[in-house]
Amino acid sequence: MKVRPHTTPRINLVTLGCAKNQVDSENIATQLRHAEWDVRHDAAEEEAEIVIVNTCGFIDRAKEQSIETILEFAEAKKEGRIRQLFVTGCLSQRYRDELKKEIPEVDDWFGTMDLPALLARFNADYRHELLGERQIMTPRHYAYLKISEGCNRTCSFCAIPLMRGGHVSRPIEELVAEARYLAGHGTKELILIAQELTYYGLDRYKRRALPDLLHALADVPGIEWIRLHYAYPGKFPLEVLDVMAERPEVCNYLDMPLQHAADGVLQRMRRQITRAETEALVRTIRERVPGITLRTTFLVGFPGETEEEFEELCAFVQQMAFDRVGVFQYSHEEQTRAWELPDDVPPEVKEERAARIMEIQQEISLRKNLEKVGKTFRVLFDRLEDGFFVGRTEGDSPEVDNEVRVRAADQYVRIGDFAHVLVEEATEYDLYGRVVPATAN
Repeated sequence: MKVRPHTTPRINLVTLGCAKNQVDSENIATQLRHAEWDVRHDAAEEEAEIVIVNTCGFIDRAKEQSIETILEFAEAKKEGRIRQLFVTGCLSQRYRDELKKEIPEVDDWFGTMDLPALLARFNADYRHELLGERQIMTPRHYAYLKISEGCNRTCSFCAIPLMRGGHVSRPIEELVAEARYLAGHGTKELILIAQELTYYGLDRYKRRALPDLLHALADVPGIEWIRLHYAYPGKFPLEVLDVMAERPEVCNYLDMPLQHAADGVLQRMRRQITRAETEALVRTIRERVPGITLRTTFLVGFPGETEEEFEELCAFVQQMAFDRVGVFQYSHEEQTRAWELPDDVPPEVKEERAARIMEIQQEISLRKNLEKVGKTFRVLFDRLEDGFFVGRTEGDSPEVDNEVRVRAADQYVRIGDFAHVLVEEATEYDLYGRVVPATAN
């Protein structure tokens, strides 16, 4: 099937990877639309003549998915189903030279900091004033707000600094302006993201300015929830907890990847924190913000991880009883410091260890959810699915955390609205209930 040209060629923008990539795609689309291009997100194949793939290059599986996606569209170009193919993002930033030789069907390659050059291929000028006018890909009632780019940490397993560069904080004024724009278009929840939230401000203001930013964002009319993702545990700015306790707009929620608990592994990872310091920090957080939801992620199968060190991690997960846990299997990444270490944990062992951690967490999650039965929670509803209105509590981030379900046959809830839900049943990852008046208990 040959491409049938439209008056204005359509662009299909395909986004892979994390929420930070999604924000980048939203900015690309906003710039191109203001240059009068017809941009679709993840459109059906027959709906576009030009494709831009925004890639992820974080770990092996993400790289494989990115390459497979590029190859699929390269084949579509050879068959005449699309006219042009462009690639941007982390994978392109890191492997551009090699990929150019391997996939000649791609018209051009762009890195993570090449937005003006990408726009130039479409005769579009980069317009700085549009940064605050992002057209979001999420439901309009929540949006990701990227407060900085890059990372200055030296974690031995991580290739992010190779792809995103050093840490650069965005000005508070710029972020507040963007939040005002989003709130004016219906956004009620801001999910703050960065490679490392707690470093925010050190480069620009010579101090950790995340508390100042939170106060400023909490003052934006219409913003009711502000959620924090990707905090680094080392030298955590405890003032953030004061803002969380003081401002109702700042969710009692913190995503803080810990990666491991055994001191030997933490040292090889160059995490700059010990297990004892981690435990003390978690205790402090829970003491200063009672009822806080803590989400974390762990990395299993790191070079040299012994069975004893893994068992120590399992015991740590049991002991700390985090509300939410995710697990990654170690991916041996060239040019990182860990690349010099032997990747000596077999793939099947990595998989078994990841499954073991999630089994432990599943029991913890079920126990914590059962404790919620009979209690009422404020819920923000995201969608209607399989006969249920599906939403989230203050302790749940979109796509990665638990959900609350209300049977649509029994009650009506408007998507994007808050409601109070009395929990009547619970499973490992879902709560089931009914909408009740705000005063119900």
